[in-house]
Amino acid sequence: MTSPATPTLPGTYRALRVEKTDTGIHASLQTLPLSALPDGDVTVQVTHSSLNYKDGLAVSGRPGVLRSYPMTPGIDLAGTVLEDRTGRWQPGQPVILTGWGIGERQDGGYATLARANAGWLVAQPPGTDARWAMSVGTAGFTAMLAVMALEEHGVTPGDGEVLVTGAAGGVGSTAVALLAAAGHTVVASTGRAQEEAYLLGLGASRVIGRDELPALKRPLEKERWAGVVDSVGGATLAGAYASTRTHGSLAVCGLAGGSDLNASVFPLILRGVNLLGIDSVTCPAPRREAAWARLARDLGAVKLEAVTQERALGDVPALAGQILAGQIRGRTVIDVNG
Repeated sequence: MTSPATPTLPGTYRALRVEKTDTGIHASLQTLPLSALPDGDVTVQVTHSSLNYKDGLAVSGRPGVLRSYPMTPGIDLAGTVLEDRTGRWQPGQPVILTGWGIGERQDGGYATLARANAGWLVAQPPGTDARWAMSVGTAGFTAMLAVMALEEHGVTPGDGEVLVTGAAGGVGSTAVALLAAAGHTVVASTGRAQEEAYLLGLGASRVIGRDELPALKRPLEKERWAGVVDSVGGATLAGAYASTRTHGSLAVCGLAGGSDLNASVFPLILRGVNLLGIDSVTCPAPRREAAWARLARDLGAVKLEAVTQERALGDVPALAGQILAGQIRGRTVIDVNG
């Protein structure tokens, strides 16, 4: 019996490159030499990435995401290890990388090769593949961290309704599915009324409109939510916070609706409400591994089919505008070889 061949590094790789010139910021597919890769211990042969709101901002040339130019966006990637100078990862081992500033401060997943620090990687859970990992991606991983945080702060099935804001997006869709699978009564908030059937199919018990939460402007509103997963921020978060039940918790993980939080301390000191910050970028390795293991258990490929589409790397510039306009439902997997 012969051992499998050790993967070899190709001479060049393909990447979606964002550059800044005198005429503006532009994204284009390029073939690059290995010398264009950033420093790092591990070289990964990337097969799949995904589309996130932050990727849409980066590819569209919006300020505040890419820290330098030229840059390869893509805050997620999955593939196999080609080489690791530390010896921690074996050639051919399937891995996942989300966060740690890839696609922002360092070249990311919109390329057929990537380089990273060994400690940033997580092994693909047994029985899963790269396409599944990227159908989860940063959005699903963040949703899982939010659900875990609510559970750790005492939110259990039967406590009352759990609200998910931005429910038709990547984080929201996954949170609805995960919470419903765990037995919670889920209320989905969305600005897309046409997605009601989709959200009910994911397990939501009912759907409310986007405008209902910002309309709650008093420091303390009627107690409604045992828990909240919020990816919107702004006035939506303020309304959800004011209407969370005594000793309830809000897992806060996004700002699609704004970064301000105009609210009072009353829910904190009169109801014992917990505001829980969810950081998926620098999440420690043990918690990452626990989240991915739980995702593999509770959110298999069959469950994700309804919320996932697959597109080619060359489609990303057009998709970037669509996700910023709120026209992308669920998750979009990017085949970087397409």
